[in-house]
Amino acid sequence: MSLSVISRMPPRFRFLRSGLSVAPEVSSTTWFFYKSLRNHIDTRNLHNYSEGCGNVFIRWFCNFPEPQILCWGGSSRDILLQKLEVKLRDHQVDDAWEVFNDFRKLYGYPERSVMCKLVNELSYSAESRWLRKAYGLVSGISKYKSNLPQNDVLAKLSLSLARAQMPIRATMILRLLDDKTSLTSVMNLVVLHLVKTKIGTVLASNFLIENCNCCGQVTTEDNPRRRKDWKLDTSCFNLVLDACVRFDSSFKGQQLIEAMALTGVVADAHSVIIIAQIHEMSGQRDELLKFKDQIHPVPVSLLHHYHIFYDCLLSLHFKFGDLDAASDLAIEVFKMGEELPITKLKKGSHKPFLIPIVSQNLKSGLKIQVLPDILHKDTVLKFATQHQLISYKNRRLVLSDRAVAKLIHGYKLAGRVNDLSKVVTRIHGEMSSSKEASFCSDIVNACLFSGWLETAHDIIDDMELAGTPMPYDAYMSLMSAYCKRKMLREATGLAHQIRKAGFNCDPSDEQFISTCFTDDNNQNNQLKSGLAESLVRETQLKKTSLSEIYKFNSSIYFFCKAKMIEDAVRSYRRMQAVNIHPTVQTFTSLLQGYASLGMYREMTVLWGDIKRRLASESLPPNRDLFELLLSSFIRGGYFELVLDIICCMKKQSMFIDRQLHKHEFLKIHKDLYRNLKASMARTEAQSKRLHLVQEFRNWAGIS
Repeated sequence: MSLSVISRMPPRFRFLRSGLSVAPEVSSTTWFFYKSLRNHIDTRNLHNYSEGCGNVFIRWFCNFPEPQILCWGGSSRDILLQKLEVKLRDHQVDDAWEVFNDFRKLYGYPERSVMCKLVNELSYSAESRWLRKAYGLVSGISKYKSNLPQNDVLAKLSLSLARAQMPIRATMILRLLDDKTSLTSVMNLVVLHLVKTKIGTVLASNFLIENCNCCGQVTTEDNPRRRKDWKLDTSCFNLVLDACVRFDSSFKGQQLIEAMALTGVVADAHSVIIIAQIHEMSGQRDELLKFKDQIHPVPVSLLHHYHIFYDCLLSLHFKFGDLDAASDLAIEVFKMGEELPITKLKKGSHKPFLIPIVSQNLKSGLKIQVLPDILHKDTVLKFATQHQLISYKNRRLVLSDRAVAKLIHGYKLAGRVNDLSKVVTRIHGEMSSSKEASFCSDIVNACLFSGWLETAHDIIDDMELAGTPMPYDAYMSLMSAYCKRKMLREATGLAHQIRKAGFNCDPSDEQFISTCFTDDNNQNNQLKSGLAESLVRETQLKKTSLSEIYKFNSSIYFFCKAKMIEDAVRSYRRMQAVNIHPTVQTFTSLLQGYASLGMYREMTVLWGDIKRRLASESLPPNRDLFELLLSSFIRGGYFELVLDIICCMKKQSMFIDRQLHKHEFLKIHKDLYRNLKASMARTEAQSKRLHLVQEFRNWAGIS
């Protein structure tokens, strides 16, 4: 074996063979080359050539105690690459990184195959520092598309970053993928780790929405990012939708529902439940009723799952102040149970139902595909077991005490006690005989516990007129209340009513007297129940015109989706005229309506209204609202307002997805003022705009 590397040295370095001192013209790069080469020379072979090379050469290369063996059959580049591959094969990450740094300083980045091995090895490391180095490595060479690791390697790196709770880095790697087929196999796992945090949920939802919009658009020269090769998965959407519910991001949830409809992803039974929760959070009762038309009546085998759906729907009925709809649903709930025959599947139920979004009368409206009977048992989703209005017990749906209390209180406030009695009578008829008496007694006792003696007596009268017998305990509870308040005329009339009902009511009876004049503590204990306490809490709640807010928001949402912006604005003005404060839902609907028509100037006026309400604290800060404004103003080119919103979000310590807005800017304003210098501005306004655009470029990291 010959020392071929010496013969290939540049002429100015052959002084080493004659033992000359170092020449002053040697460059720093050359010094680094020999210093790096010294670390890899086999000094045991080198001593065989010591006489011909000179003492200076020996002193230069052989001053370390433990020399390493290396073949001299190739160039230093090949030697470093070979050693790097050996270190990677032996999983010596520290040594491999050191060799890689030596190679990069001399020759730049290695071939793509070597980069794939290096990034893959770093991705499997359990230490976060190596994951950060892998991300930095990929990010640094991202501008050289030919040198990027393969897509499957990038997908694995994204999964490792997501598992290590580095959501920003994980989604950055996802955006670098130019072939989504590699992502399909790991996307669910990536999302599973991303949605554990609020920031990860924002990034995951933005990534899905952005790519779904690309998939749903027509491929053109201006839109090369359309990807038909990415097969979107229902489970992936369910994970992100559930996270939107957990982190109170109903607007993101609505965008994801529309993305499912746009890309043809079929919603299953889990999707229906999460969609119901999102519509309940947004106050969109009409949207939820469309789902009820398709899934009702629910088979007995799925009652344990769909009780959440009915809980959300009943909650919306109460929010809208629709007592009749709430009563009808309550009665339907009591009809569902194991005693009923198993519901037959609807004709064609094996095919997805098409449920329109907003309205089926809109020609341009989207429709989401739903298979309500598909329930995957291997899901990782865990829905809340405690629900406020409807629960599942003993293979039946059961109204909670709070639901019944809301019905009682709602009818009482509306002065519709007769209608309440009719509802109680209908529910009484649907209940089992063992629970009939206790249900009626609980309602009467709850009214008495709240001090509503007249209401309790009216319910008893109406039940008697309807032919529904009341239990003796209900009469005696009311009689005791009358006696305690010394309402002798009412007590006398009730005594006659009790005798007419076939019960003994003799004033000379000691038991009857003792019952009527029981002390207050004992009476309260007798009347006290879960329903009574729920009714008291319901009466103590501060009542506002919430139903009017939901009705206005529902109208504005419909008008904006139908592109009837003038009607939406009229509803908004009327809302203000009756002194009803707009909510986040109000503004998001209006902003979406304006954005769909490209009316960005009108959005600037609405932003002024939002700022005033934020300052007066009548509107809570909302990240989704700010993000919608930010994206819209970037598209409209209002960069002064863009920077203003960024400042507001920073003050509220809100996370901003810079990559989302960077992409939005490059898609529309890629060459805006790119080659124009401040000195070239013709007017002061142009100079100011140039400064604002440049400031945004700096913030977004656009060179």
